[in-house]
Amino acid sequence: MTQSISRRRFLHIAATSASIGLLTGVPTHGVPFGGRIRKAMIVGPVTEATLLPLKEAGFDGVETTHICPEEEAARGKAVAEKLGLRVHSVLRGWMEFNNEDPAKVETSLESTRKALRAAKAYGADDILLVPCRVGGMPMPEAWEFDITFDPKTGHVTKVVSGDNSRFEAYIRAQNRATDTSRAAVQKLIPLAEELKVIIALENVWNNLWVKPDLFQNFVASFNHPWVKAYFDIGNHVKYAPPQDWIRTLGPLVAKLHVKDFKLNPNGHGGSFVHPRDGSIDWPAVRKALDDVGYTGWATIEDGGLPLPEFVRRFDLIESGK
Repeated sequence: MTQSISRRRFLHIAATSASIGLLTGVPTHGVPFGGRIRKAMIVGPVTEATLLPLKEAGFDGVETTHICPEEEAARGKAVAEKLGLRVHSVLRGWMEFNNEDPAKVETSLESTRKALRAAKAYGADDILLVPCRVGGMPMPEAWEFDITFDPKTGHVTKVVSGDNSRFEAYIRAQNRATDTSRAAVQKLIPLAEELKVIIALENVWNNLWVKPDLFQNFVASFNHPWVKAYFDIGNHVKYAPPQDWIRTLGPLVAKLHVKDFKLNPNGHGGSFVHPRDGSIDWPAVRKALDDVGYTGWATIEDGGLPLPEFVRRFDLIESGK
């Protein structure tokens, strides 16, 4: 008969050992990280048929793209809880807060309000919201960005070193997106505060806020506990190492998406790949998450592997391997 130690006791010992290391300077190699990261997958409608394979594979919960009436979301919450899972987030996605048509801006606002109400009924902590995107104009390549901005306004003055005349339209679009997105999110904060659902902003390949300090400045400008960042670990590799993003965003990170990106040999461009198959230094990412005190959810935004294999890879990442 083998002896085992309870999880609670194990975590207590780990936390105590880590504290000793911090106080004494003695290395604590082998001690688990302080914050647990819970694994999730993205799903559509929250049904038992969808959730049961995830439960059996070892997932803790899901993020749903299914924005529905509150009564239906409440039923989804009950299904998840029956299986011991949780709907932790609602993926609202792309909005048009920078649209020049006020009616389209209002449509985006109303769509976001519906997502917030659905999230509350699901029992979720947050919604993932991409405020807007820009395109159709000359823009720097990912490796060319060298951004200068005013920290008070968040307005960009330069996006590359040297002559910026070619990118004047992009600079104007970037600054307009910052202003219009800030105004729109300000209108949503009262509802988020009432529902206690975080508006988690993401800058997923929308050509906006493409460097860690600029995105941090934008999210922090709200200075509100119900506005944070949804950080996708794989989406930002082409701009800067994800561990740099994590350390810059720090406590603003509300949730994580997990996927990988393999840079081309010259470091310019690349393609998405399964977690641990790309260019991400996962031990460095895990260390950065621990350094900023992140404890919470990470959702795999990927497909094509058996669920147990995703779980295996996730567990390796969480353990710092």
